[in-house]
Amino acid sequence: MKHFSRALIWLTLSELIFNIAGYVIHASLGRILGPVEYGRFGIIVTLTTMLIVLIGNGVPTAMSKYLSEVFDNHPERVKTIKRQAILLQIMIILPVTGIFYLLAPFIASTVLRDSSLTPLFQLSAFIIPAFAAASFYFYYYTGLHFFRLQATLKTLRSLARIFCIIGLGYVWGVAGAVAGYIAAPLIIFLIASLYDIFKVAPGLPKAEDTDFSFTRKELLKYAWPFTLFLIFYELVLTADLYFVKALLQDDYLTGLYNAAITAGRIPYFLFYALTIILLPAIAKSKTAKTDTETKSLVTQSLRLMIIILTPMLALMYIYGAEVIQFFYGAKYAEALTPYLIFVFGAIFLTVFYVFSFALSGAGRIFIPMYASLGGLILMSGLNLALIPRFGLPGASLAVTITSFFLMIAILIALVREFKISLLPKAFFVSSGSSIIIGFIAYTLPHSVYTFIPLSAALFGFHLVFLWQMKILTPKDLGPLSKLLAKK
Repeated sequence: MKHFSRALIWLTLSELIFNIAGYVIHASLGRILGPVEYGRFGIIVTLTTMLIVLIGNGVPTAMSKYLSEVFDNHPERVKTIKRQAILLQIMIILPVTGIFYLLAPFIASTVLRDSSLTPLFQLSAFIIPAFAAASFYFYYYTGLHFFRLQATLKTLRSLARIFCIIGLGYVWGVAGAVAGYIAAPLIIFLIASLYDIFKVAPGLPKAEDTDFSFTRKELLKYAWPFTLFLIFYELVLTADLYFVKALLQDDYLTGLYNAAITAGRIPYFLFYALTIILLPAIAKSKTAKTDTETKSLVTQSLRLMIIILTPMLALMYIYGAEVIQFFYGAKYAEALTPYLIFVFGAIFLTVFYVFSFALSGAGRIFIPMYASLGGLILMSGLNLALIPRFGLPGASLAVTITSFFLMIAILIALVREFKISLLPKAFFVSSGSSIIIGFIAYTLPHSVYTFIPLSAALFGFHLVFLWQMKILTPKDLGPLSKLLAKK
């Protein structure tokens, strides 16, 4: 548990830096390109990165799970698992890249009805192998529990993204920004691979275990349902943007909606670090048959989400206009209404996503897979019904309704699988505190220059209140105090 908590702090800090970099990129490009070109940029990058998340992360995640199970007791098996994962990843990524490149005219002209997007989609195809190469090492180091190294690489990638994407976008517009998405992960892949060659690999024993046999089939056994889960989930997360583009046929509105959902996904990005740790940690505890530790991991994760997400929702809603203006400027003011609806859906989706990884670590990947498939079907129907009638708010409403049902489904599965309590006291006390700070925020003067320090102060008040109510305990703060003491 101590290792889990300290790792969570390191990765959360690096994830925070990474996502600050992401918002710096989106805010800068939104201002540099303007709503119309920013909408085109969002369509291109969202589709390609969604594809690589869907296709490219299944095998590395499976590798991470198996590495977590063997690293402590059988480190000689690491190289065999890694080698099989590399071969399988290449067999998947190269054909997908080629197919996406060839399908670019069809996607642009037929699906999105905008043939001018064809060369941009073709250029973005090269994001797929670049992103996959960098992500492979990220999950490799996850399996080895090198969390501090991961945090360092994530921070370096943040800096590379800022310089490459904004710099090239400023010079060459949308095409330059897409090229930056190719360059940044390639830089990190080079650094990660050199570290592996000279530091990690020499310290691993040779594969001398003659009784150990590991094939690509074993990776696929876990990877294919996990990949399907990612496909369905990512479509739930991003398909609304494509419905907006296809149904409304307006790049300006697409740009506004892209701004609304990007700003609203702050909670999702913040808790992404938790998913990185939960899957291998639970896989390891399940292998060791330590159900008490598994239950403790899930319960602590749920406590963290309740304590942080409830005030975040209140503050992001009350300061919605300031959030939009801070990131994108006054010309994106019309994005406020869809943002205010979407932010609820983002909270619900965050809960679903994090605990889908918990179930995956326990080998119950089919639960989130089928849930996300049902969510995709529901959201597609809602988008088709609501966008023509309500426009951008209809798209946000479709996501929020779907996300609520997904969250309920995953919480029910969580209780059944891990036999945990949903911590009703923590939820109601934290919700009450969040209502109080939300009311205080509403009554205070609003300004784009003051809402961040005011939010920090109110969040601090929330933590103090939870401390007094014994919802937040010394156990929760112990890893942070030890980390700061070491520094």
